[in-house]
Amino acid sequence: MAGMDSGNLKTARLWRDAALRARKLRSNLRHLTLSAAGACPGAESDPLESPASAQFVLPANLGDIEALNLGNNGLEEVPDGLGSALGSLRVLVLRRNRFARLPSAVAELGHHLTELDVSHNRLTALGAEVVSALRELRKLNLSHNQLPALPAQLGALAHLEELDVSFNRLAHLPDSLSCLSRLRTLDVDHNQLTAFPRQLLQLAALEELDVSSNRLRGLPEDINALRALKILWLSGAELGTLPAGFCELASLESLMLDNNGLQALPAQFSRLQRLKMLNLSSNLFEEFPAALLPLAGLEELYLSRNQLTSVPSLISGLGRLLTLWLDNNRIRYLPDSIVELTGLEELVLQGNQIAVLPDNFGQLSRVGLWKIKDNPLIQPPYEVCMKGIPYIAAYQKELAHSQPAVQPRLKLLLMGHKAAGKTLLRHCLTEERVEGCPGGGDKEKCYPPSPPPVSKGIEVTSWTADVSRGLRFIVYDLAGDESYEVIQPFFLSPGALYVLVVNLATYEPLRFPSTVGSFLHRVGARVPHAVVCIVGTHADLCGERELEEKCLDIHRQIALQEKHDSEGLSRLAQVVDEALTRDFELRSASPHAAYYGVSDKNLRRRKAHFQYLLNHRLQILSPVLPVSCRDPRHLQRLRDKLLSVAEHREIFPNLHRVLPRSWQVLEELHFQPPQAQRLWLSWWDSARLGLQAGLTEDRLQSALSYLHESGKLLYFEDSPALKEHVFHNLTRLIDILNVFFQRDASLLLHKLLLGTSGEGKAEEESSPSMVLPTPSQELLRATQLHQYVEGFLLHGLLPAHVIRLLLKPHVQAQQDLQLLLELLEKMGLCYCLNKPKGKPLNGSTAWYKFPSYVQNEVPHAEAWINGTNLAGQSFVAEQLQIEYSFPFTFPPGLFARYSVQINSHVVHRSDGKFQIFAYRGKVPVVVSYRPAKGVLQPDTLSIASHASLPNIWTAWQAITPLVEELNVLLQEWPGLHYTVHILCSKCLKRGSPNPHAFPGRTLVKSTETSDFCGCGISMEKREHSNTWTIFCTWHILCTPPAACSVNLSDKACLQGAFQKTGEEGWRGVVGKHGQEHGANVLQPEPQNCDPPRSVLLEEKKKKVEWLLRDFVFCAHISHSYSTGGSI
Repeated sequence: MAGMDSGNLKTARLWRDAALRARKLRSNLRHLTLSAAGACPGAESDPLESPASAQFVLPANLGDIEALNLGNNGLEEVPDGLGSALGSLRVLVLRRNRFARLPSAVAELGHHLTELDVSHNRLTALGAEVVSALRELRKLNLSHNQLPALPAQLGALAHLEELDVSFNRLAHLPDSLSCLSRLRTLDVDHNQLTAFPRQLLQLAALEELDVSSNRLRGLPEDINALRALKILWLSGAELGTLPAGFCELASLESLMLDNNGLQALPAQFSRLQRLKMLNLSSNLFEEFPAALLPLAGLEELYLSRNQLTSVPSLISGLGRLLTLWLDNNRIRYLPDSIVELTGLEELVLQGNQIAVLPDNFGQLSRVGLWKIKDNPLIQPPYEVCMKGIPYIAAYQKELAHSQPAVQPRLKLLLMGHKAAGKTLLRHCLTEERVEGCPGGGDKEKCYPPSPPPVSKGIEVTSWTADVSRGLRFIVYDLAGDESYEVIQPFFLSPGALYVLVVNLATYEPLRFPSTVGSFLHRVGARVPHAVVCIVGTHADLCGERELEEKCLDIHRQIALQEKHDSEGLSRLAQVVDEALTRDFELRSASPHAAYYGVSDKNLRRRKAHFQYLLNHRLQILSPVLPVSCRDPRHLQRLRDKLLSVAEHREIFPNLHRVLPRSWQVLEELHFQPPQAQRLWLSWWDSARLGLQAGLTEDRLQSALSYLHESGKLLYFEDSPALKEHVFHNLTRLIDILNVFFQRDASLLLHKLLLGTSGEGKAEEESSPSMVLPTPSQELLRATQLHQYVEGFLLHGLLPAHVIRLLLKPHVQAQQDLQLLLELLEKMGLCYCLNKPKGKPLNGSTAWYKFPSYVQNEVPHAEAWINGTNLAGQSFVAEQLQIEYSFPFTFPPGLFARYSVQINSHVVHRSDGKFQIFAYRGKVPVVVSYRPAKGVLQPDTLSIASHASLPNIWTAWQAITPLVEELNVLLQEWPGLHYTVHILCSKCLKRGSPNPHAFPGRTLVKSTETSDFCGCGISMEKREHSNTWTIFCTWHILCTPPAACSVNLSDKACLQGAFQKTGEEGWRGVVGKHGQEHGANVLQPEPQNCDPPRSVLLEEKKKKVEWLLRDFVFCAHISHSYSTGGSI
């Protein structure tokens, strides 16, 4: 339904659609479902089969049948003699066939037929004689056809109560429609009406009316004639105002006015006292409509995507409100009275300008759906708000119990290419006096430490920049070496100041992408709207003119890159806008159309995402600031610049956030001796520190959660293996990470030798009589350690006992080692290679793999550890492949982390640098990363599976959890633009170098809200189950490009249909797609798709019978999986 933007609208349309789809034939009716002969039981016949060959096996006696279902058979005519044989028929279902006109046999049944469903056919006319004969009809469904007009005889159906003519080509309605005095429900949405049909004003019994997605542009003043109207849909009707008479529709309970051009509501709107649900999203309201405040019975209110700046305090008068959506407005604050809406269950506030939440906000304890991101929150802190209402309540309660405290502290990150001068700059910037400048000497020209400090990897320094104001920076020096790229994203967080360091002495315009551009893309993808300051080092090694030219070139190329990215996103948004102007049916008519097969709902989500990316570009401070560490004036100018930026409240509101004093004390206690020297604390150790800070056990959880979210310590409350421990010593943890990402073989070997010698000395002291190793034994040990280092640097493999040697003296006890390895797995840096899931190793050595170290394309180093030999990939009949494309940047380290994330889902894996071969059960899966070969080509990451055609649904089940893992991981980069496509299986099978790509999910993120999918099926709630099995059938069965047209964004729609309609509903959905694909057989072949249609047609006919049997079987499996049933 056009205009349906709010993902969880529990609207009347959802209720009605669910009822329509769930409605079974009355239990007291004797009903019969017939399908073409030769079709498998329980499945529909081949939609491509010619009508002449479609045969029905009719029972001997049809006279007692009261309900007949002939849907999903590809029929153009009903069987001869059927009308005369059905003397008792009351319900006839002909949906999803190929009728161009109503069959004449329908007229023979007209004297007793009460329900007729001819939806999803090819009707271009009804036939006056047939319509006239249906004099007892009560329900008529003509939706999803090609009707340009309705016959006047329709008005003679005096008993008609429900009429659905949606998704046709109607430009007007017949005058006779006004004679349908018993009509209660009318659907005319998605047609070509240019004005509100006045004939409808005569329908006094009408209770539900849908005229959405028509260009009405206005409503008649006397619309109040529809006094019985309870449910009214006017979504996307291009309305600018509402007439005064509209406010006299006193029976209205549900009203959809979203996606219009409304700026205000009539003052009399408050007369609609029975209104329970109102959707005003995507309009032009600048002020909260005052006419809504007296509507005491309102339960659901949607005002998303308007231009509201405030919410009135009188909103507390809406005491029955359960759902309130105010996202994507310009609201700066909420009234204190909002906390009186204690019945609220959904509160969506994301995308506003809210800095402070009202006191006692935690009273809204019933709120289950809570969205607050993309707001400049100060109090409670952003990290607290993102955790949910219970954490906000705990924060506010703690703030009331303890003295508030302001702790101005800002995270500053130094980034840049290797040898850019970050470490030297950090030393000179954070020290009070630069080494080499005597107290009484000339400070006009000082010299940095000699020799210059060498980077030890990632380092953290605390810098008190302004003692008088207590302003302190936590400076992170991020190593520029590529080996650290996999862990750098962990340190990029919102609310930090990013300093991009460029070596001006070696800078050249051609090196801009690697030294500046790529870093800006990485920061923008991870932290949209981040503040970046460009600092050029080694300015003393450049001439004055050279310095100016290089700074100007950096400035110019940054502007060009930003312009290129913004224009690219704008073009993509424009394509979405153009696609939205076309009806879904029109978009789905041609596989070459933009966003072919993608629903309006997902298009609007995609547009919103593009708008988010455009509105949250990096805040790059200008100009480039040249610095020489030899000149204290340069350093002082940089300090002043950083201080002035940090104190800007609009840029860094979090710097001035207020915290409970107890939380601040708890943080300080964690970093005081003796616990400050320990690698981790138990939860009970932290609880004792909490008691010292005045925090009881029940209040400690919120404090630790905040300290974790704000990056002060690590506390994983959702991890069974780690939730009993608090990692507070981040400096030591970073030192440990630096050990793993040090690629110098000699240094690694030196650490191992030191570790073994230390163990030998300890053993010698504990046992003086112990025999010392001989030189040959020492040589053998050194050789073994060297082999371990080589295996680590080539394949990323290390046994647990060697890891312990590497980490000395950071790790002493075995418990420290186990906890640390659990932590590294949680961070996605390594995984245990040979430990059975949920089982101990039984004394064998545990091996760990660090995917970022893998060098070989397809290594088989695991084989000699597992004692197995992975066979090469055998030939398979079909290939399924989902491709993620990254046109701007591919996050460094993403593939390595993803490799770790999927380990729990696969077995018998073999890793390469850019490829992973593994199995899901017995089904092979391949994950591949392909770097861009040129500037105009994107990086791609694909997930593929191979299976024979009878088992193709198992291949989709195999890749589903892998795709879901990737979707979850990609949420860590909210500013990253990427696309998802399904590659044509036929092209892949033929070895096409450029397989046709069909739209995948337009917004790859999980949602637990209701939705409208492309096939028009409404979902009460998305379920996390393997419903992609449904799409594999048509993806493989049908000829390209129609074969792959089903998009992943609608992955849950068929499951919802099954839950609401059972197996018959599944067959209905399949029939729709089959009919559409069958209709496309004679269309011209796409130039970029293999193979030709004619080649596959015969093959398709041979496979359809058993494939449809699997299709229905898959439906049952998906339903059982999501509902907990058994097969």
